[in-house]
Amino acid sequence: MLERLLKDPQFLPEVFETMRDGLMVIDNKGHILLFNRAAEEMTGYRKEEVIGRPCSLFSCASCLALNNTERPGDVQLKKIDSVYNRKCVIKARDGGALHLLKNAVVLRDDKGEILGMVESMSDITSLYRKEMELQGLKQELSQDYWFMGLLGKSTPMQRLYEHIRNAAASEAPVLITGESGSGKNLVAQAIHKLSRRREGPFVQMNCAALNEQLLESELFGHKKGSFTGAISDRIGRFEAAEGGAFFLDEIGDMSMAMQVKLLRVLEEKVVERVGDHKPIPINIRLVSATNKDLNNLLQSGRFREDLLYRINSIILKVPPLRERREDIPLIALHYLRKISTVNNKDIRSISPAAMEMLVEFPWPGNVRRLINALEHSAATCKGDSVEVGDLPDYLIHDSGTEGRDGAVDQEQIRSALSLCKGNRTLAAKHLGISRVTLWKKLKSLGIES
Repeated sequence: MLERLLKDPQFLPEVFETMRDGLMVIDNKGHILLFNRAAEEMTGYRKEEVIGRPCSLFSCASCLALNNTERPGDVQLKKIDSVYNRKCVIKARDGGALHLLKNAVVLRDDKGEILGMVESMSDITSLYRKEMELQGLKQELSQDYWFMGLLGKSTPMQRLYEHIRNAAASEAPVLITGESGSGKNLVAQAIHKLSRRREGPFVQMNCAALNEQLLESELFGHKKGSFTGAISDRIGRFEAAEGGAFFLDEIGDMSMAMQVKLLRVLEEKVVERVGDHKPIPINIRLVSATNKDLNNLLQSGRFREDLLYRINSIILKVPPLRERREDIPLIALHYLRKISTVNNKDIRSISPAAMEMLVEFPWPGNVRRLINALEHSAATCKGDSVEVGDLPDYLIHDSGTEGRDGAVDQEQIRSALSLCKGNRTLAAKHLGISRVTLWKKLKSLGIES
């Protein structure tokens, strides 16, 4: 049965008509012999308009045919066998640009002479436009808001950017202070990338992540057999950072014994591996960070004064998110796009009420916690915009409120909403509270506006 179908001259054309990809067959002069329904829908041309005409009518930006200079108007195929996944742009019937992904195979006779070519086409115009939007967004961010991985245009961030530039121009040790989640590691990386050591390694270590014995081994390296589990020689992170920068995060959590050993490294510029007494010279630039007040640790006897003065030649303070609230919408939308893309969602915006709640929240976990809240919101969001109901509950219950918050009762709220015909913004102004505070009261009291 199948053999009979294959011999039927109408069988293959009917198959071509059922294809979702556009299909075009041209002869060795470049004239169109076949044009299926999908190709019609893509280009806007009817097959009656293109059959017998040269394929040059599509003005393809990467045409697989060449003009023959000896016979003007004639077309010959390139001497190729096949093309796969080639992006090209053609002109549709309405004059618009149509972005395609093409596959093509050249047909030859028994003697190797070209008979023609079969082309399949997939429309990727929408993908191309989305890619252009993303590239435009990246350019916009890189020009105005991005600085070496840091995002923000507020005055505190502009001041931080300037301090980073100044620190990068020096070889002096840098101490970065700031709350947890504020981006101290990004600041350290930015300093290194702008410094004269940028071609060297950037090695980092979190002092709070390991106990004292493991931390010593990680920092200084060890000799085989120096302790249980030391099955081979190993270089430490100080050695690994040779010629570059070494970032010690959470240095305020380092024990007093380790502080003494670190001080020796900074003073003598040598390290000794655990289980070995051979000094190894090192050439590094130290960048430290802490979320603790080292002066308080100094007063309480938990941090060495001589070490503090060795690491804080340059001090940079990373502002917490609550001190740069104008950056929150920019940061939130940036990470929301990334999160929604990873989760195959099409979330494009944050409603004004939800954004107001994000801006007013004090963010004790800073950017790290904001990202966590956006991941929650993206998971619960059902549409293309994050609404107040998609936000984590703690944004409602843990936020600070105005002094009048407790004084506004249910009857006053109902009266204000009635007076303002349900407009929450006007009702909040009438009550002398923010719109977010009003929303919290509505939810806690179970009032429908």
